[in-house]
Amino acid sequence: MNLLQYVPGDSFLHKLNPVTKLFAAFLYGVACIVTQSVWVEIVLIMLMLAISTLAGLQKRALHLAKNLFILGLFMFVLQLLFVRTGEPLLVYNNFCFFTTGGLSSALLLSFRIIGTMLPLMLLFAITQMNDLCSALVKCLHVPYKYAFIVTTAFRFVPLFTTEFHDIEDAQKARGVEYDTKNFFKKMSLIAPLFVPLLISSLKKVDSGAVSAELRGFHLRTVKSGYKEYPFGLQDGICAVCILCLIAGAAVL
Repeated sequence: MNLLQYVPGDSFLHKLNPVTKLFAAFLYGVACIVTQSVWVEIVLIMLMLAISTLAGLQKRALHLAKNLFILGLFMFVLQLLFVRTGEPLLVYNNFCFFTTGGLSSALLLSFRIIGTMLPLMLLFAITQMNDLCSALVKCLHVPYKYAFIVTTAFRFVPLFTTEFHDIEDAQKARGVEYDTKNFFKKMSLIAPLFVPLLISSLKKVDSGAVSAELRGFHLRTVKSGYKEYPFGLQDGICAVCILCLIAGAAVL
């Protein structure tokens, strides 16, 4: 499942201005960071899953949440073992395994990772990169080259992912066993795949640069785009809601 691929739709979220979507996703992540309550983090995650359902992206959101949970579990263990503030919770032979501060910090960080990444997934799923780039130039007057760099970086991620899987399938056809359960053996088999991936990526970047120059990349200005991105009532409602959400998260 490509988590950065645009999903067409006509929901309320799809119709928002791309700049509004960008700042809403950013501020939602800020709300997840400023809160110091585990319960508020859980509420924010559940709210984002509900919002994803309204946009028809519940399966993708649950899939991403499951993958982020694995990363959050790893950070949970690290925080639990290395944060030593608070009262001891588990002590054996005068050795404290973890404390109340470590448990609270571990839970907060784990849920915070999930809460900050889900809005970004929703942003890419309901916004085309071309519209986001053009809106940054038109509405915020960001220089085109910088807007192009940012959006192109995200656009190349699914391309590189697809290329990696194609190389992996070619190796499987040659008899390489990637389905082994031995983690270290699997890593040793995957590592050589990065060489052809790097070569293929450099070719794509070079051809993309030539194509951009032929299309007059250095001549692009704010007035070059024909599509306009006006702000509407729905954008104002979204901005008010997200600001109230940040205030509530900070207070709670």
